[in-house]
Amino acid sequence: MDSRGAEHAVVVGAGMAGLLAAAVASRHHGRVTVVERDELVGRGDRRGVPQGSQAHDMLARGHQIIEELLPGITARLEAEGAPRGDAGQNARWIISGGPLPRVHAGLDVLPATRALRESLVRERVAALPGVTVLDRTAVLRPTTGGDGTVVTGVVCEGAEGEFTLDADLVIDTAGRGSRTAAWLQELGYPRPEEERRRIDVNYVTCHYRTPEEAFRGDVSINTMATPETPRGASCQRVEDGRTVLTVYGILGERPPADHDGLLAFTKSLPTGDVHEVIEVSTPVSEPVRYRFPANLRRRYERLEEFPAGLLVLGDSLCSTNPRYGQGMTVAAQSALVLDEHLGRDPRPEPLAFLRDLTARVVDGVWETTIVTDLSYPGVEGERTDEVLWMHHFFLRVLAAAEHDPEVALAVIRACTLVDTFESLAEPGVMAAVERHGGPL
Repeated sequence: MDSRGAEHAVVVGAGMAGLLAAAVASRHHGRVTVVERDELVGRGDRRGVPQGSQAHDMLARGHQIIEELLPGITARLEAEGAPRGDAGQNARWIISGGPLPRVHAGLDVLPATRALRESLVRERVAALPGVTVLDRTAVLRPTTGGDGTVVTGVVCEGAEGEFTLDADLVIDTAGRGSRTAAWLQELGYPRPEEERRRIDVNYVTCHYRTPEEAFRGDVSINTMATPETPRGASCQRVEDGRTVLTVYGILGERPPADHDGLLAFTKSLPTGDVHEVIEVSTPVSEPVRYRFPANLRRRYERLEEFPAGLLVLGDSLCSTNPRYGQGMTVAAQSALVLDEHLGRDPRPEPLAFLRDLTARVVDGVWETTIVTDLSYPGVEGERTDEVLWMHHFFLRVLAAAEHDPEVALAVIRACTLVDTFESLAEPGVMAAVERHGGPL
């Protein structure tokens, strides 16, 4: 749909959230400018993304949305060497200590490095009518109308000094380092509440060359940490015949950052699936560390006042434990909500947008993440009767999924955000769970 009823939108940040926001904004604005602090060179990792080299999941629902917004992107990924498989037949899921059975999910999985995926999306977005991408440019502050209630653009700093971009709409997708909360305070608005939930995940990533047969026809192996074994790994075939291994430890456990130590770490996982691959692989990079201290949520939706002409989405709004691989898919889901609101008004009412986005996208992902993290005894937080019942319920579902393809498919669809986690309580799934373990 093309309903360009306003002249100019500025998107702060050229990560996946910003690029997809720009893609939908271009349907409703004559011009869109994406402003990025980092230098955007080819297909290399960006300096401002220290986790860029690690394994990144684009879940099945994210693939569906991006293909809808940018038709042909899946074919481009394949053409660049990203292997394509079915999320239930060619992705190995080890979620509660044992593998899920193979099941045809009818959902694409295309592992690729973040650098490749982001660069292909950026190329497509930059080629859209009216879209400009400015790199090596920092957004310093917003500009406003006389009474400070309407954002009218942004002041930027580039190689030649400061300049102003006037805009009908500014969309902040700058990530965890977003300055919007501080900007609000400077404009006389209250700062949003910030909710932090410590999880302290430590990652180590290394790239390898691996004989293709080592994956036994799979494109990825996901071994999830459990409260009993608070360590896990993602092992993916990606473009250029490479394998990306990312291992992690929870609550401060630090995986080793040397090749022998990594191999030993993979042997300590609940199953030998990842170890069997890395054992026959040759490192082609040095191991790189990355730490994720806490889930972070800024509660803009609870504010009673917010300046017109400014929206927030992506990690600027909510950043959750990356071991679940949801970030890019949540960005894609958020872009759909943005598209709906822009379709009704090219400068939508901010609080209406933020509250709708929260209810439809953010709440479910946040609550599932926090409840799952609370299954680890060392994680701080209240374990209410409801939380404890959900832990019991998920354990029962996962135990049944290891034996029942119907439950396994439901789990895969929920983990890839095609369905909500509430779908696991549907009658058919519940009946299958009870067949394997009695009444809940």
